Amino acid sequence: MLSVLRTLSRALSPQKLRHLAGGHRRQSCPYTSATCQTLEDCLVLDYGGTSMRFNYVWLRDHCRSAASYNSNTHQRTIDTGSIDLSIRPVDTAVQDDHLILTWPGGHESKYSLNWLAENSYETKKQNLVQPRILWNADIYKKANIPSAKWDTFMSSDEELKTFLQNYLLYGIAFVDNVPATVKDTEAVVKRVSLIRETTYGKMWHLTSDFSRADTAYSQVALDRHTDNTYFQEPCGIQVFHCFKHEGTGGRTLLVDGFYAAEKVQERSPENFELLTRLSIWHKFIENSSSHRIHFEGSGPLLNVYPWNNELYLIRYNNFDRSVLNTIPYNLIQQWYVAHRDLTTELRRPENELWIKLTPGKVIFVDNWRVMHGRESFTGQRELCGCYLTRDDVLSSARCFGLQA
Repeated sequence: MLSVLRTLSRALSPQKLRHLAGGHRRQSCPYTSATCQTLEDCLVLDYGGTSMRFNYVWLRDHCRSAASYNSNTHQRTIDTGSIDLSIRPVDTAVQDDHLILTWPGGHESKYSLNWLAENSYETKKQNLVQPRILWNADIYKKANIPSAKWDTFMSSDEELKTFLQNYLLYGIAFVDNVPATVKDTEAVVKRVSLIRETTYGKMWHLTSDFSRADTAYSQVALDRHTDNTYFQEPCGIQVFHCFKHEGTGGRTLLVDGFYAAEKVQERSPENFELLTRLSIWHKFIENSSSHRIHFEGSGPLLNVYPWNNELYLIRYNNFDRSVLNTIPYNLIQQWYVAHRDLTTELRRPENELWIKLTPGKVIFVDNWRVMHGRESFTGQRELCGCYLTRDDVLSSARCFGLQA
């Protein structure tokens, strides 16, 4: 499936891919002819050039009649647990681009052929959940993606929609000209989504004062990583706003983890598969007079949807990776080889996008995809930021008609 992402990224212009992301699967199917046949265990529908199989219990469970589904709340009202598992329709018909089934007892179900095609397994396993443009530094720079402007962003839904589309496609997006205060940064964040409160609070303040038992609160360089790998559900989005730096260094590093993972899959499918299959632990412990914390989270380094093998989450943080005690002896060496393969790709200079965060520039980073780091620095450097709930960001995007 990553090869599909690569094809989309290279063959389509950003404008065409944005159009694809915005409504590809919502377009009406141009085919009007359809045939169906009832077999012993399923109904076979041939429509739009695709042969699709539908389980009978599934069809009854997904009936969209008023007795089975509330179209106002978009919630199922039928009791799935009461459906006869051996149920079969007593009559079938295709009329006016709809499949009509009559069940024992006389209940009638009517399904749009387009809806069935969009929701069949045969279609879902071929479609991306979220189209993306994979990038290295050169690809991203040549795309010349404009930043949102603070004054317009705060009042224009069109500006917000464009911002969200850029974020979905590239995993990073910027808002410029934001007043360099925590209050104004928080307002920008809330324009996008709800803030997720963590052990670091809602809006956190970061400087090299070692106030927390975390390497981030120092002046040393940080290698590329994703945050919260020690959470069972890592935060989906991270926000940074550097509103003060009196010194040298401190550039921010960004790397598209999905781009690197695709290269691994192309070169060594067995390494990619191993990193999606073996779950490992990450841990964060802080034991001080003001903070007593012990987080542990587990999951594979690469997480894919099982039906189409599409990558959706990377857990990569060598600082917080815990003891490797969940991998059997006969696979541990292979895991290290696969980990090295991914690490090598992530560390290629051509994959590194370096930017200097300055007062007024707020960056939103997809923490499930894009890794961040920094170079060492001198002097006083202060940032504020927060984490966002991924579900609410994607909800905002879908409400604009974007595919997410």
